[in-house]
Amino acid sequence: MSNYIEINAIVEGKTEQLFIQTILGPWLAQRNIYMTPIIISKPGQKGGDVKFARAKNDIELHLKQRSDTFLTLFVDYYAIKSDWPGLDEAKKQITPFDKAREINTATKNRVNALFSDYHSDRRFIPYIAMHEFEAMLFSRPEILADQIQVPLSRIEKILTECGEPEKIDDNPHSAPSKRLEDLSSRFKKITTGIAVAKAIGLISIRGKCPVFNHWLTKIEQLQGNIK
Repeated sequence: MSNYIEINAIVEGKTEQLFIQTILGPWLAQRNIYMTPIIISKPGQKGGDVKFARAKNDIELHLKQRSDTFLTLFVDYYAIKSDWPGLDEAKKQITPFDKAREINTATKNRVNALFSDYHSDRRFIPYIAMHEFEAMLFSRPEILADQIQVPLSRIEKILTECGEPEKIDDNPHSAPSKRLEDLSSRFKKITTGIAVAKAIGLISIRGKCPVFNHWLTKIEQLQGNIK
């Protein structure tokens, strides 16, 4: 048996793809876990419009291709549509961790109901980011302020208001990406977002983002599945 893990990650868009390729992937590779990001697909379309009806096709495709790989999901809570399993219950929760627990558990249960023949219970690990990928960029306010060239006090005010990065909500006017766009015209989702994440580093991000850390810990623990 091999002593390494292969895991495909169905991601929402280019930002998540680059985050895995340039930041998360190298971190995991040091632990003999190799993650390949694949943007969620639809004929003639990439990224956005994250419906479960769309995601489940890719989930089935990658679960059935090889039985010796794992599969994860990396999409924003902010982007998912009303057909997503557990969304109604998640909306009733107060904390980001409770929202994530509801929606990830419901997603896992639905996938198991659909694709148990592919050992989805063991191989599938969903991750719905709270509430957007960009929330992680608030993990080190001084670095974010420097990167987008705004006063640190403006970043700190947002964190004081919300409490922690993953509590920055999914309102269309106050979601993490919207706040960043309002803070600075310099902010570009892909280029700036990845540059800031690199400058912050995974250790700081997972220290400030418990939902992200919980998922990443599960990925790292896959090494325990090697017999």
